[in-house]
Amino acid sequence: MKKTHIAAIILIAASIALIIATTGSASNYVSFDEAQKLAADGNKGSIHVVGELKKDSDGNIIGIEKSQDLLSFSFLLLDANHREQKVYSNEPMPPDFLKSEKVVVVGNFDHGDFVAEKILLKCPSKYQETKLKAGA
Repeated sequence: MKKTHIAAIILIAASIALIIATTGSASNYVSFDEAQKLAADGNKGSIHVVGELKKDSDGNIIGIEKSQDLLSFSFLLLDANHREQKVYSNEPMPPDFLKSEKVVVVGNFDHGDFVAEKILLKCPSKYQETKLKAGA
């Protein structure tokens, strides 16, 4: 066998191994009910839940609790099924957190509480079209 054939076989094997490794860590968006069921079934992997921050009737965000040292916080998140869940983060509150339209939390349930490893934000100002008025 030629050296180029051996190198090609090794390259193909490495590519297949990489694809299998990344597929195993892929995650879909689920609701808190599904995430809790996955955790109860023994799933220790990261789970993505998308939702909105809980607001009162006036549109003010409620349920945010910052730790005294400001190095962690918790908040209420409503998933797509409108289930309310308290989410804990061991990181400081991200900038523009209160302005975000949607929030994606990546984490898992731990003793009945959802603990976020990462928080991803979708801020409306970046994605909304603005109409420019022509000057008179």
